[in-house]
Amino acid sequence: MTETTGTAGQRADLVRNRRLLLGAATEAFAERGVEVSMGEIAQRAGLAKGTVFRHFASKDDLLAAIMLQLLDRLTGTADRLLQADDPALALREFMTSGVEALATDRAFCEVVGRPSLQHPEVREAINQLCEVAEALTARAREHGAVRDDVTGTDIVLLLGGIHQTAAPLLAAQPQAWRRYLELALDGLHVPNPRALPEQPPRHLPLDDPPEAG
Repeated sequence: MTETTGTAGQRADLVRNRRLLLGAATEAFAERGVEVSMGEIAQRAGLAKGTVFRHFASKDDLLAAIMLQLLDRLTGTADRLLQADDPALALREFMTSGVEALATDRAFCEVVGRPSLQHPEVREAINQLCEVAEALTARAREHGAVRDDVTGTDIVLLLGGIHQTAAPLLAAQPQAWRRYLELALDGLHVPNPRALPEQPPRHLPLDDPPEAG
């Protein structure tokens, strides 16, 4: 075997192992939250525990990689929906996809406030999601499908809010989030709405919250 062939094989193994680890971790965190151990993730992936740490120095690095996958998927959905003919249906589909993703993935909402949220690539991905959500929302505003004072950042925040509202019910009613999604969608488009208090957020608060005292 030549050195080039050997190097290519090693790279293929690295790619394969990373894919296996991300798949195993995504399933484990989605099922049980972020407290799953790195050892269990390695076992699920069929790899040695040391292999996990060769790819991800800490659990927060692993969570950041998983967050990036979900954020990229949501951003891709929003990008695709920008080409849809009906802006109202496009925004509805985006919100449905987002809340459904959160409802089936315990880990995503549990990482808020953790160091993984401070990962530069994660922060950039969240900003990109807010930008494309604003583009979707702007189209809906222009077509009178949502109230004029709703922003894309409002929409992204609502995804988490809807999920958190339904979260206590999901074990017994896995689709309960759809009820609260419909309530939110109705509130986004009402005749003669009253002005909203407070200014809309210009961005998501990604920094660590201040310590009490």
